[in-house]
Amino acid sequence: MKIAVVGSGYVGLVLGACLAENGNTVACVDKDASKVATLKSGKMPIYEPGLEEIVLRNQHEDRLAFTTDLPSAVKASDIVFIAVGTPQGEDGAADLQHVLAVATSIGQALEKYTVIVDKSTVPVGTAKKVRDAIASQTTQPFSVVSNPEFLKQGAAIEDFMKPDRVVIGVEEKDERAEALMKELYGPFTRTGAPILTMSTASAELCKYAANSILATRISFMNEIANVCELVGADVDHVRKAIGSDRRIGTSFLFPGVGYGGSCFPKDTQALLKSAQDKGYDFKILRAVEDVNDRQKERLVDKIEAHFPDLAGRTMAIWGLAFKPRTDDMREAPAIPIIERLLARGVTVKAYDPAAASVARGIFGNRITLCDKSYDALGGADALAVVTEWNEFREPDFAKMRSLMKAPVVFDGRNIYSPEHMRALGFTYFSIGR
Repeated sequence: MKIAVVGSGYVGLVLGACLAENGNTVACVDKDASKVATLKSGKMPIYEPGLEEIVLRNQHEDRLAFTTDLPSAVKASDIVFIAVGTPQGEDGAADLQHVLAVATSIGQALEKYTVIVDKSTVPVGTAKKVRDAIASQTTQPFSVVSNPEFLKQGAAIEDFMKPDRVVIGVEEKDERAEALMKELYGPFTRTGAPILTMSTASAELCKYAANSILATRISFMNEIANVCELVGADVDHVRKAIGSDRRIGTSFLFPGVGYGGSCFPKDTQALLKSAQDKGYDFKILRAVEDVNDRQKERLVDKIEAHFPDLAGRTMAIWGLAFKPRTDDMREAPAIPIIERLLARGVTVKAYDPAAASVARGIFGNRITLCDKSYDALGGADALAVVTEWNEFREPDFAKMRSLMKAPVVFDGRNIYSPEHMRALGFTYFSIGR
């Protein structure tokens, strides 16, 4: 098929590259000429494992192109995906101005029947707004489809190529659009993953509901961890016991310093706002957010309790991105942790395998960003582990001790064994143990 993807950010770039990898001809459109030039030169504007290889291969095979020319891309395509950003407004609602501006431009360019697909994460009712925006510009026939993405940063290629499910929201009795979308996704679901067809409203709600329940599991486990500390229980034992229940399962039951990223915080707030607009107070989700905000303070609480005289000390930080295998620091727990340490007069030396350049834009020269993990430890009074990158799991503990001023570790992700750390001579703090 011939496909246009409007928006070459995280979702749009992964979407376009993976559709091209399956043999489709894809034009990725972006109004940012510098980003388009960067992509044409074979350089990636984001960090995502495996993405660069797929982009370069499909560019070479002339299946994937990058352009600023939206009208030409739309006219040449059977399906046009809208994958632009929906930033969070001050009231928590998703800002649809970019989505609707693209819809208007698509309407102006249509010359034949085309399926327009909302791939951006949008609130219920957006499909109708997109339809109205397009219809105001054209008399050509078209369909509007909602097709939410369920990509995990750090595993997006695998998630797209081998999805758990594909959700297609179509307008009533739009069999033509439904058939075209099933044809497009058929090759990705040969192993039996379902293609779920529903109304656009149901499809739009699916993404918010999925991310909100995952956020709820994280906050619930963090609450359990906090209770464990008060009663002398071990959250690892509790987690394994409840995760063994087939009704519950093991995913998203790991306590830590809270969730972040581009999806969970924004989507939970957007669902809260959507419910509020309809007169419904989503109490559980409001509590999930409150717990998460407080959890980001827990590690610094432990640091302050151990070091009453915190001013003038040096703290090493391992991990800045909100999760491993990404450079994304949106709503990352590392940000409030570092800001609070800086406010207490602490010198911060930090390392992250992918997010250093992003962190430099956030903190400037207020912290020292190190090129290697061990460089952050030199002269440090303590180490705080904030992101569970694999390279942090089995470090050279003897080397760590030789570099640090004192062998003190605050483990915000519970990646080390308390017994092992104490046997090695470390003063060790973790979450819920």
